[in-house]
Amino acid sequence: MLYYIFRFLEQYDIPGAHIWSYISFRSILALILSLCISAWFGEYFIRFMRRKKIFETERDPILDPFGVEKKGVATMGGIIIIVATLIPVLLFGRLRNIYLILMILTTVWLGLLGFLDDYIKVFRGNKDGLSGKFKIVGQVSIGFIVGLTLYLSPDAVMRENVSVDNGRPATEQVVKHETVARKSLKTTIPFIKNHNLDYSRVMAFCGDYATAAGWILFVIMVIIVVTAVSNGANLNDGMDGMCAGNSAIIGVALIILAYVSSHIVYAAYFDIMYIPGSQELVVFLCAFVGALIGFLWYNAFPAQVFMGDTGSLTIGGIIGVCAVIIHKELLLPLLCGIFFIESLSVIIQTQWFKLKKRQGKRVRVFRATPIHDTFRKLDKHLDDTSTYILRNWPKRPFHESKITIRFWIVTIILAALTIITLKIR
Repeated sequence: MLYYIFRFLEQYDIPGAHIWSYISFRSILALILSLCISAWFGEYFIRFMRRKKIFETERDPILDPFGVEKKGVATMGGIIIIVATLIPVLLFGRLRNIYLILMILTTVWLGLLGFLDDYIKVFRGNKDGLSGKFKIVGQVSIGFIVGLTLYLSPDAVMRENVSVDNGRPATEQVVKHETVARKSLKTTIPFIKNHNLDYSRVMAFCGDYATAAGWILFVIMVIIVVTAVSNGANLNDGMDGMCAGNSAIIGVALIILAYVSSHIVYAAYFDIMYIPGSQELVVFLCAFVGALIGFLWYNAFPAQVFMGDTGSLTIGGIIGVCAVIIHKELLLPLLCGIFFIESLSVIIQTQWFKLKKRQGKRVRVFRATPIHDTFRKLDKHLDDTSTYILRNWPKRPFHESKITIRFWIVTIILAALTIITLKIR
């Protein structure tokens, strides 16, 4: 909104109006404002929730060996993150940008889905919340909308990098970009230079329909990415500050990736695809990171508020959609490695238990899942009727704040490795 106002005033030579055309200026403003909104609104939100006695449904007390009390903590804190993200975006973003529209839609869509889940848990007294089938339908739907929009929108284009030797040695080849932006089914393959994954080539066996089949595969890929990352973030939200801290770190990495993808000079230097218009993702992601940092003010141990599914589902969706837009979805298993491991641990635990149960045995792999719960569960709290393959790992439990910080450190390492893939190719 303010962007358009000041761009209008620029026509009349109003001093300082031109600065609003700089993405760095608007992004920093979005970061600062979102952090302030999150910190300020968070306090009033927590007071309101306490006054209305809207608390988190009682958590399993045996999971914490140090007796940390989780009762009476306000929930639905994801509302703080959503509000603190959207207000700066609406003020400083170019609202006609197709990528920004998709990010706003994803935030609102998954925010409402998570809110409905939290509402059923808190106000209906149903600890299971919204049925898993309805969650999946909601996640698949937004993934389908995003994928279809990227296919149909004439603004969702890219300019692929092209090497020009100009008679120079291979080590001195100049990298430029195509002069005409076009629709593309290509995405970046990490650690591999001069080769991108082309979805239409994957579907080459379809002959003349390879391109159409490639777009179908692309939409399916978007659905898988959004659903997987959203659920991964949801599973990671089990300790004070865990999901918010990890997501803020991931958000910073995405800011860097989005910025170099939107800058034709940097995109050429790093030999990656140039995506016109994706600079507005930097504004959105800066607001997103600022909102998460402000939320951590209250969510860090000991938490005064939990984000609930309202926050975790939204966070995962934002990360997934952003990665798809900048053609970096194949980097997510590395960047979101913590989310991936959390999800994988749950899948392994449940599937192995079901497999052995058919054989009349009760066998579990981990002490508890998601995997972060393994590090704080005592021997006396294990199921005596079950056998645990990794019963002696870890050898002793850890305080939840130590587990959270160590998970943050791992995410920082993974984020650094993800950014390094720009050069190690």
